[in-house]
Amino acid sequence: MKKYSLAVLAAGILFVAALPHFGSDYLVGFFFSTFIFVTVAYGWNLISGYTGYLSFGQMSFFGLGAYALAIAVFRYHLPWPVGVLAGGLLAAILAVPLGWLMLRLRGPYFALGMLGFVQILSTVSSAWSSFTGGGEGIYLPPTASLRPLYYAAAAMVFLGIGVTRAIERSAFGLRLQAIREDELAAEAMGVETTRLKLQAFVIASVFPAIAGGLYAWRLSYIDPSSAFPGNYEIQSILMTILGGAGTILGPLVGGLTLSVLSEVIWARFAELHLLLVGSLIILVLLFMPEGMIPLVRRFLARRRGRVPKTGMQEVRR
Repeated sequence: MKKYSLAVLAAGILFVAALPHFGSDYLVGFFFSTFIFVTVAYGWNLISGYTGYLSFGQMSFFGLGAYALAIAVFRYHLPWPVGVLAGGLLAAILAVPLGWLMLRLRGPYFALGMLGFVQILSTVSSAWSSFTGGGEGIYLPPTASLRPLYYAAAAMVFLGIGVTRAIERSAFGLRLQAIREDELAAEAMGVETTRLKLQAFVIASVFPAIAGGLYAWRLSYIDPSSAFPGNYEIQSILMTILGGAGTILGPLVGGLTLSVLSEVIWARFAELHLLLVGSLIILVLLFMPEGMIPLVRRFLARRRGRVPKTGMQEVRR
């Protein structure tokens, strides 16, 4: 099984690396957009899938990264990679006090609080026209080639897989899963829930911020509506749920599946695209609520006569 996994990983890396050399511009653009969504999904997966704090505010960091890139390039004439990294760093810094406040809320209150923060940032970016360009936005130089952005987005996906894998196999990840299952019980067992939640929140903020910077450079323009797109938040959440929230490959599998299905449906049934995609998502949530990865994992565990352990069970060990 390990050799098979390594072979699949090697084949995936080879395909991603070779695609710009044999694929059309449309195909490269399609995978770039998919990688952007999947990168956001990996951030959401960490705070919501592993920690259990449902967030509707990842677009706040996405927009922050987009504006950081735009301002770094437009006002300070810095190279775009520096602007992208600056966005990720800024998001991590902001996530410390924000997480300290927001993670005091639980359940729907945390979700609504994060959603409100998105609206605050959107309003600030609209009102602070002298710095952000306001409603007129900021125009950026057009990208000469999509390849560097494509490889950067692909690298973020592989980084998301690597970080998620490292976290899941560590004591940190097991404690996050214990918090997800029962935070009060985890506290009673001596888990430092406040510190761990904050660490997860900070790490989760970096992925959408960098994705936002790459997206802004690709778009060559940024304004409040494009920096804080609510539909991107929903799509990234759906990708994670479809693949399996709280799993290593869930965002990737769900992202690729949803993107391909959506593109095929749009090409064949353009007028019914939203209706058919929405219906498909409802069916998945009804009959496969845990996602594709847990379903396969449970099937394999039954064949081997084993039952997968939960995060709380592992912590008790």
